[in-house]
Amino acid sequence: MSSTAPPTDTDDEAQDAVEIRPFSDVLREMSGGQTHAEMSRRLHDLIEAVQVTGRGGKIAISFEVKPISGADGTVTITDTITAKVPQAARPKTIFFVGHDGNLSRTDPKQLPLVELREVEAAAPASIDSLRTRKRA
Repeated sequence: MSSTAPPTDTDDEAQDAVEIRPFSDVLREMSGGQTHAEMSRRLHDLIEAVQVTGRGGKIAISFEVKPISGADGTVTITDTITAKVPQAARPKTIFFVGHDGNLSRTDPKQLPLVELREVEAAAPASIDSLRTRKRA
């Protein structure tokens, strides 16, 4: 049987005798399938955020492998999934700080405009009336 691992400086004959289990098979079994499902969901979310924001992001998974003491040939594997998902730019809001230290959307130094009234628009003038005005 041939190995799917890259060639190393180890004994080629011994390496050829080992069939390496595909990583995807192991990943599907980790944490009862939760690791695989979470990676799939996070990758989907990352792709969606990249499309919406136009910014890049990344996702990473790491494994900590430790031997189980007193149980030869057994290990525990703990996975950690991290993602850097791009965020859309948040809008800025301008506030003014009042004399009391509170925020306000109106400038406390600006005098208030009083007696504002609505002005009705005049009817549009005809071209003939404009020509008459110009001659006069």
